[in-house]
Amino acid sequence: MSGLLNELAQQIHDTAKGHGWWSKKRELPELIALFHSELSEALEEYREKRPHVWYLCNMGMSSPCNPDCERFDDPDCPWRGDKPEGIAIELADCIIRILDYCGHEGIDISAAIEAKMQYNATRPYRHGGKEC
Repeated sequence: MSGLLNELAQQIHDTAKGHGWWSKKRELPELIALFHSELSEALEEYREKRPHVWYLCNMGMSSPCNPDCERFDDPDCPWRGDKPEGIAIELADCIIRILDYCGHEGIDISAAIEAKMQYNATRPYRHGGKEC
């Protein structure tokens, strides 16, 4: 296995193991539910009309920074905390969870993505007119 995604998957998995997330056996159905939970959190960020990335306040509040700041994601906001939030962050969380599983299972995700992309390139426009 080679490729940037495989290396990233192993790094993510090593971090997860080091933080105790694999100290007992984890079943795929549980992990898939966690993948879904991250996507649901991204949907909630979208519904709240929040920026793609914003930070929790240092003031201990669980809401975006003080309204005196120009933007939720303003890097100069004096209340900006260290924990990133937002749609992009929740999507990243989902990818991190998926790559963690790939690292655990030794899945060559780089090859899998390449194979799927090659197949998708051969498919008809909109797969025969299917809608979302």
